[in-house]
Amino acid sequence: MKSFVRLVLATLFGMMLLDAQAAQNDWPTKSLKYIVPFAPGGVSDGVGRLIAKHLSDKLGQPVIIENRAGVSGIVGTVAAAQAAPDGYTMIGGTITTHAVNPLFIKALNYDPVKSFEPVAMIGMVSNVLVVSSEGRFKSVQQIIDELKQEPDRLTYGSSGLGTSQHLSGELFQSLTKTHMRQIAYKGGSQAMVDLIGGQVDMVFETVAAAKPMIDNKRATALAVTSLNRVPSLPDVPTLSELGVRNFEMQSWQGVFVPTGTPEHIVQKLGDTLSEILKTPEVREKLLLIGVEPSAIRGSAFRDFQANEIAKWSKVLQDAGVKPE
Repeated sequence: MKSFVRLVLATLFGMMLLDAQAAQNDWPTKSLKYIVPFAPGGVSDGVGRLIAKHLSDKLGQPVIIENRAGVSGIVGTVAAAQAAPDGYTMIGGTITTHAVNPLFIKALNYDPVKSFEPVAMIGMVSNVLVVSSEGRFKSVQQIIDELKQEPDRLTYGSSGLGTSQHLSGELFQSLTKTHMRQIAYKGGSQAMVDLIGGQVDMVFETVAAAKPMIDNKRATALAVTSLNRVPSLPDVPTLSELGVRNFEMQSWQGVFVPTGTPEHIVQKLGDTLSEILKTPEVREKLLLIGVEPSAIRGSAFRDFQANEIAKWSKVLQDAGVKPE
């Protein structure tokens, strides 16, 4: 009798394991949502659409892009944080949404660390310091010299608080011990238009967005914001090379899911993204939009995120920036 009971229990246990395994293998069984917390046309949107297409192919289900722009990415990020943690909602997170927004805004309806599980980094995005080709500045040192002589006279354009353009400007001021005025726009394209028109003195724009105007000689690239030179602008030195030591500002693109998403789904999604990022086609397309592929995952991605928060907390605290 005891042997029979053991056999029945073992059979039931085995069936439970098989059911659990089947449930794991079932995901996904319907379409998935990829939230881009910024407007169409930018780097985040380009990355999201590229990744969504290949995720659809790999997972066998449609991955639908949903642009939820507004307030430095907060609108879309809140929507992602409040979504069911069932593996059917993910978000394309950036340095703005998942590192620095709390440093500017007190009353956020999400926590960039506690509200999300990091799945995988997609890549790093460098900026380039550009001036009008018809303007008087021909070097970074000229800009520094003028700022030393006349603080606050010069302006730089940005896409708003916490964006890579803004952070580049703050870091530049911190490391050069200078001060200039930020002119915030709703998007980087308008900042570049005003740069060419002479309304702002400089912009720390993403390489992909600035390159067309650099190529047609309307803007001059003085330096890139990464520690190493950028492949698409090989002749443009880094700010560190030009004497602004330890200058490193790179935005980043990554995929996050709401906290509580089952571990096996996070793992499968991470595995799939890693496979996608290894393909030459995807890597080439990412580089074309100014994104250098970087497939760190899981705990390594979480550590990277923590380091970014700590780094920019110090930079912004030194600059006197306080959350409002």
